[in-house]
Amino acid sequence: MSKKLDKSAGWITFDPELKIVDCTVRDGGLINAHKFEDGFFKKIYDTCVAGGIDYMEVGYKADRKLFTGDDNGPWKFSSEEDIRREVGENDTKLKLCAMADAGRTDYHNDILPRDESVLDLIRVATYIHQLPAALEIVKDAKDKGYEVALNLMAVSTVPDYELDNGLDVVSHCSEVDFLYVVDSFGSLYYEQVDDLITRYKGTGKTLGIHAHNNQQLAYANTIHAAINGVKLLDTTMMGMGRGAGNCATELMVGFLKNPKFDLRPILKFVQETMHPMSQKLDWGYSIPYMITGHYNEHPRSAIALRASDRKDDYLGFFDEIASP
Repeated sequence: MSKKLDKSAGWITFDPELKIVDCTVRDGGLINAHKFEDGFFKKIYDTCVAGGIDYMEVGYKADRKLFTGDDNGPWKFSSEEDIRREVGENDTKLKLCAMADAGRTDYHNDILPRDESVLDLIRVATYIHQLPAALEIVKDAKDKGYEVALNLMAVSTVPDYELDNGLDVVSHCSEVDFLYVVDSFGSLYYEQVDDLITRYKGTGKTLGIHAHNNQQLAYANTIHAAINGVKLLDTTMMGMGRGAGNCATELMVGFLKNPKFDLRPILKFVQETMHPMSQKLDWGYSIPYMITGHYNEHPRSAIALRASDRKDDYLGFFDEIASP
């Protein structure tokens, strides 16, 4: 990748191998239990197509025995019928993907053979202690004909020796196409991201990054990853995602200098759909999420605070999190 400085455009970032993966429906769906208004999915799909986005994540492949449809919208399960109702045969350049959580997916039944599905990529999310179970899903998806990504979650809490052992296991799993650096708690600074990238490269896998914005570093960390050899860049429209949200799709499209991307249809969608939604749903940077990110804590406590009648009690929340 060229790093030549252009005073009018910033860092020249044209790299044909860089791909944007829009995760709005999946990660953003954690804000509203995947209960989007009718027409939302088709609008974001059309926007991704028009904007030149490479992959769109349609949601989770959750086990209906563990999660009920009454409590969750259709994109918690991402059935083939629901996807096809929105996109047909997907005769576009946009690839579609879904996430399978280790221990929460009936992958034998809910992930169809690739030739029976409009999905292209299965992303397997796992904590390090679930890695053996996750690799079973990886192997199943690869055998069925999919591209496969492995997302190692919450690695900011994993001891170095344990992570290194896990990465050694991954390096010997030929079925993994893409390995993700995931900043689950939005706690990582670029130096830590850089260290993880170096260690993950040792697996020989193509790397991706999924960043959260608790400390307003999702965009910066994703840029740093792109400049340093990471090829799959996760984003969401207007940063919509769990808690503090993610790197914004519109920011990354504006940053990358690949002419295949078109910012205008994305801004149109953000203006007409995402901005009104943001007035009703709570996501994005706020002080409680900053505090959990600073202390490398899961954002669940900040999410609970923001849903309570003391949502802006920053000092009280800080004292609760910071106390020994």
